[in-house]
Amino acid sequence: MEKNYALCLEVLRRIQKAGILKEIMVIGSWCIYFYQDYFSDVDYSSSIRTRDIDFLIPIPYKSKRKVDVTELLKDLGFIVDFHIKGYIRLNHPELIIEFLVPERGKGTDKPYPLPQLGVNAQSLRFLDFLVENSMEFKINNLMLNLPHPAAFALHKLIVSSRRYKEEKKLKEKEEAIRVLNCLIAKGEEKIVKRLFDSMPRRWKTKIQSALEVSEQINIQNLLK
Repeated sequence: MEKNYALCLEVLRRIQKAGILKEIMVIGSWCIYFYQDYFSDVDYSSSIRTRDIDFLIPIPYKSKRKVDVTELLKDLGFIVDFHIKGYIRLNHPELIIEFLVPERGKGTDKPYPLPQLGVNAQSLRFLDFLVENSMEFKINNLMLNLPHPAAFALHKLIVSSRRYKEEKKLKEKEEAIRVLNCLIAKGEEKIVKRLFDSMPRRWKTKIQSALEVSEQINIQNLLK
C-alpha cells in the first residue's frame, strides 16, 4: 500500500496547489488512514485495503477557480474512464478517483456536471450528512476536509445496509465499528449519540439493523 499512500498524497498536493482542495471533501475508506493523528491517544489501526478514493463535492460548488482535474493528474498516469451510466472516474494501477455529489429530491441516474473541474459526478444519498458534519485535518502540510469520525462511522453503517455484495457489506461494518470503538475509547460517546439522535428515524433503523448481528454490545447500547 505504500505506493498508494504516496500517490494519494501527491494527488492531494496538486489539488491543494491548484487552490481547490478546500472546496472538496475526502470521504470513504481513505478517511481511516487520515484519522490516525486524531486517534493517536488510543489503540487505532489506520491500515486500509482499497484503491478507491472518493472526492465529495458539496453543491452548489462555490469555487470560482476553473481547474481541469483530468489534465492536472494526467502526467501521473491517470486515465479517464467512463462508467456505463456516463460517470467519469480516473483510473491508475494504484488508485481509482471517483467524484460524488449529494443526491437530493427524487434523484437521478444521470451524471451531475462539474464543468469547473472538467469532470462529472455521481449523485448518492446520505452525503449531505457528511458535508454537514465535517472537520478540517492537517495531514503532511495538507488541509483536508473530512467527515467527523462519528459521522463517517454512522454513514458507513447506513451504506452497509444497501450493499448487495456480502464482502462489501462486511467491510463497511468493520470500518464503522473500528472507528466507533476508538471514539468510545477516546471518550466521545456524546458526539456519536448526538449525531445519531439528529438522524431521521429510518436512518437510525438502518444503523440498528446493521449492528444486530454484531457482538458490539457497547455500540448497540449507545445507539438506541
